[in-house]
Amino acid sequence: MSPIRNAMVLAAGLGTRMRPLTDDRPKPMVDVAGKPLVDHVLDRLADAGIGTAVVNLHYFADLLEGHLAGRTRPQVVFSDERGQLLDTGGGIVKALPLLGDGPFVSINSDTIWIEGIRPNLPSLIADFDPEKMDALLLLAASTGSVGYDGRGDFSMDGDGRLALRGEGLVAPFVYAGAAVLSPALFAGAPEGPFSLVKLFARAAEAGRLFGLRLEGVWMHVGTPEAIGEAEQAISLSTE
Repeated sequence: MSPIRNAMVLAAGLGTRMRPLTDDRPKPMVDVAGKPLVDHVLDRLADAGIGTAVVNLHYFADLLEGHLAGRTRPQVVFSDERGQLLDTGGGIVKALPLLGDGPFVSINSDTIWIEGIRPNLPSLIADFDPEKMDALLLLAASTGSVGYDGRGDFSMDGDGRLALRGEGLVAPFVYAGAAVLSPALFAGAPEGPFSLVKLFARAAEAGRLFGLRLEGVWMHVGTPEAIGEAEQAISLSTE
């Protein structure tokens, strides 16, 4: 299998829960620990061997485009959604022609974690098996993640296969915002805006949705208050 060298960075969202910090900038440009969230993500992609990152644009698109224009590691290519916000699934469908015909990394522009012993993105890339997987998701424990108080997203069996959390239930794992995806996941996908969760559910039903448990500490930076928690966790990890 050829190495995975391309990534999709989902950066077009409105960041409404991060207001007022997103009143004058997109959420990916909010600083955490002295660096914009999107730069944390792009640095991690570069360290994992990604050569090209496709970044989608909508909210404060000019600001984000200008901020990333000089970036060379990885090289940044823009997928323009100024005309219509396409959500996570629709955004990737629009960008597929820019991502090549092989598997690629998909990562939220605001996902951030403290690494454990084994770096997570290289592990995710190495463990992806297109023969049996349409998607391999990076998962964090629902309990113990910084800034997360939800009910979780997935349960996982002994082989790593995932099932979506049932309504009214609690699941042990939450999607940490990074995955390796096969173009096959998008076969027959709808046009226009839709959530990637729709395709995850279809892959799970087919037994082709898998998970890898994150090593380290995942930080859910969804609100201004969560930034302080994340920065404290980062500070403690470097002491």
